[in-house]
Amino acid sequence: MIPGASFIISAIFVAIVALTVVGALLAVMSTRIIRSVTGLALCCVGLAGLYYFLGSPFLALMEILIYVGAVCVTIVFGVMLSEPDEPDPREFKGRELAWGAVAIAVCAALFWAITRFAHAGGWVKLPAQQADGSVRALGVSLLTTYSLPFELISLVLLVAILGALVIARGGRDKS
Repeated sequence: MIPGASFIISAIFVAIVALTVVGALLAVMSTRIIRSVTGLALCCVGLAGLYYFLGSPFLALMEILIYVGAVCVTIVFGVMLSEPDEPDPREFKGRELAWGAVAIAVCAALFWAITRFAHAGGWVKLPAQQADGSVRALGVSLLTTYSLPFELISLVLLVAILGALVIARGGRDKS
């Protein structure tokens, strides 16, 4: 390896992680939906970078094509085609602080529980198997070994789309 290359690789990795975290925070903490969608797109681009670092360029490309190219663009079109019904920002000031504190407490509790279970568990070190990363190997894995998680993710995405439709439908004027 070229001298200094590990520093450059580490710097790129830290930049990708920072992009993912900043995008996620922007998506969650923004009060405007367009800014939230922009944060979601940044987070998905960062996740694609992480997939690439994990040695899966196909998943990285699919992350960008599906989530940034389809989901974020669909949300933007949905916002552009909907009626502008902005709530009064002064109405939510007290509740935002309370719900933010509750969210931070829940996240801290989950982080503590996961790290406790990770340290307490007896981890068995399995020999590393390097897959070839081809589309065929990925397809075989998705349809054999990981078929149940693959279908559960599809079900979660379907529920999220139906929930978004219900929320969007409820916000429209009934007249």
